[in-house]
Amino acid sequence: MTQSVTVTVQDIARYIRDVPDFPKPGIVFKDITPLLLDATAFRRAVELMTAPFRRAKVARVVSIESRGFLLGAPIALALEAGLVPMRKPGKLPAERGRVEYALEYGTDALEMHKDAVSAGDRVLVVDDVLATGGTAAAAAKLVRAHGAEVVGFTFLIELDFLNGRARLEGERIEALLHYA
Repeated sequence: MTQSVTVTVQDIARYIRDVPDFPKPGIVFKDITPLLLDATAFRRAVELMTAPFRRAKVARVVSIESRGFLLGAPIALALEAGLVPMRKPGKLPAERGRVEYALEYGTDALEMHKDAVSAGDRVLVVDDVLATGGTAAAAAKLVRAHGAEVVGFTFLIELDFLNGRARLEGERIEALLHYA
């Protein structure tokens, strides 16, 4: 695509590749790599994910490991906000806060540097996909445990059939692409 072409949400959807049976049989993985490879389409996706929060006075963008980092960094720059990487256990070097959350098949955890957000900070949570909502809900819980306010969530993709919004009831949720 060229700079002079207007990129629509439908155009962006064409850059998402379905990979059947990954990471295990029966799963259709939504691969965002083709989107990342096209600078114009990637830029437009970031613009559209950012737009609903332009006036939200976001101080920090929390991006969830790992594909959330790819989207969170440019969104943070666009909002002139700090970027906070939220990672799986054992990946951050300084003092960390931690939250554990349930999965269908066990538990997992997320960590964030304790000094990454402060009481009263307005935080936007960014990830690539909203599926069951467990990871996003855990991220919000960790942010709030540090006294910060979650102003919303922005996702590139929402898998509507998994009803992740139910776990985030009452939250502001924006998703660019929806798969039923």
